[in-house]
Amino acid sequence: MDTRPVQLRIGGQSYKVVSSADEEELQRLAGAVSAKVAELTPSGKTAPPQAVLLAAIALAHELEQERARRLAVEGRTRDMLRRVLVRLDDALEE
Repeated sequence: MDTRPVQLRIGGQSYKVVSSADEEELQRLAGAVSAKVAELTPSGKTAPPQAVLLAAIALAHELEQERARRLAVEGRTRDMLRRVLVRLDDALEE
């Protein structure tokens, strides 16, 4: 794997990371973290270093919520599909 340093800017701070990920993707993700930092930092204030940690925790929480919603939707979809298949089987047996 080809790793290289990438300069990212998050919450007004510059971070150098070494990664094999696509730089464009890393910049996009850093932008999402930076937006969350801005959301958690009072307007007009400089984001403290802890704000990046809080942003990461907030994003992880949002990810867990989305995963739980997806799993619930998948479960409901499976149940619906089972009911439809049972009805189709019943209709074909008649």
